[in-house]
Amino acid sequence: MTVTLFPELVRRYDRSGPRYTSYPPATVFDEGFGEADYRAAAAQSNQGASPRPLSLYFHIPFCSTVCYYCACNKIITANRSRAVAYLAALEQEIALQAALFDTRRPVEQLHWGGGTPTFLSGEQMQRLMQTTRRHFRMRDDDEGEYSVEIDPRTVNEHDMALLRELGFNRVSFGVQDFDPRVQKAVNRLQSYEQTLAVMTAARRHAFHSIGIDLIYGLPFQSVESFSVTLDKVVEAGPDRLAVFNYAHLPEIFKTQRQIDASALPSPEEKLRILAFTIERLQEAGYVYIGMDHFARPEDALARALDDGSLQRNFQGFSSHAECDLVAMGITAISNIGDCYAQNVRDIDAYYARIGAGRLAVFRGVRLDEDDRLRRRVIADLICHGRVDKQAVAADFDGYFADELARLEPMRADGLIEDDARSIRVLDPGRLLVRNICMVFDRYLRRASGAQRFSRAI
Repeated sequence: MTVTLFPELVRRYDRSGPRYTSYPPATVFDEGFGEADYRAAAAQSNQGASPRPLSLYFHIPFCSTVCYYCACNKIITANRSRAVAYLAALEQEIALQAALFDTRRPVEQLHWGGGTPTFLSGEQMQRLMQTTRRHFRMRDDDEGEYSVEIDPRTVNEHDMALLRELGFNRVSFGVQDFDPRVQKAVNRLQSYEQTLAVMTAARRHAFHSIGIDLIYGLPFQSVESFSVTLDKVVEAGPDRLAVFNYAHLPEIFKTQRQIDASALPSPEEKLRILAFTIERLQEAGYVYIGMDHFARPEDALARALDDGSLQRNFQGFSSHAECDLVAMGITAISNIGDCYAQNVRDIDAYYARIGAGRLAVFRGVRLDEDDRLRRRVIADLICHGRVDKQAVAADFDGYFADELARLEPMRADGLIEDDARSIRVLDPGRLLVRNICMVFDRYLRRASGAQRFSRAI
């Protein structure tokens, strides 16, 4: 991919918008959708001769220290005993959720996210996985996509061996930046040597894929400083990389108020960092998957991009076929059939609902036919860079006449090509694909007031 964005183009399109891990985005979920609706969706999803496989997500919200940039739902505590009550509730929720789904449906995907999943002790991780296997049909052939997010500061060789033994075959390590000055500014001190040691342990235990997460746009970052981090990352040789754009929203996320806004790089410098990152990683042999993700050519994500099977969900890009997503823990979002459902955000409310034998769902949305069409278009744009109009709707140009008119400036700017058969995203448009998707987002046009979205670049 050739990076050909010009400053005036960026100024025109660098606006806030959803990352489209779902459509409709979570900002339009409604509390009119509740537990009964979720149960009905689960029952419907079991119908048919071959119901879809399952994907399980567990939210582990605890962190022992706070990273100032973080916008995740988290609980900062050094008291490890706080996980005891949470895991007890989570086990109850597992039983409640599993009872809703046909036991023949295999779990193709599993993800532990946070927070910091490795906040849990080895014994607690074993117990959580045992409970999961008791209630759901987990795969035992190591062919599922079973992943866990890891803070390298919280694990050692023994922990990596245990995670592999439990069935995890993919790991992602939070790094963000190896520059000590940047690390101090965001309260995340983590040496390259520490990270490399844990990555080496993961390789020894034959994890299928090792990923690293970076962030650009943090205090004191520049092209020169970030290039040093990238050199170290390339040397470490992960299979996948996610290079996220930092969204500074201190009015929404209180911990971000600890960051000195005057030390943040300018929009122009952020663009230079992004462009340099793409060029550097491609030179090192990584394939640009889309948005902020990269992978080695032999990695499952790159193969999925190549054969057209790439998917996108709340955990980012995936190489597995579409699944019904059952998400557990506070604030977790499920996707069952044509429904999205989110759990309560507050831990006390979560305990109360689960303790009463109720699901923790407090809001969601059921997609109508228009939502389904737009979700298909947005997913095709992000995952495949191309929309086959006839495959979406017989009268695509008529149905989306207004959207196609609003795409015209993007065509003129070289972001897309549009003809009677398809819409194709060109190289400059791949960096701005969220903007292209926003044209098809009917909820975004209706929205008023502040939105909880990051900027496109």
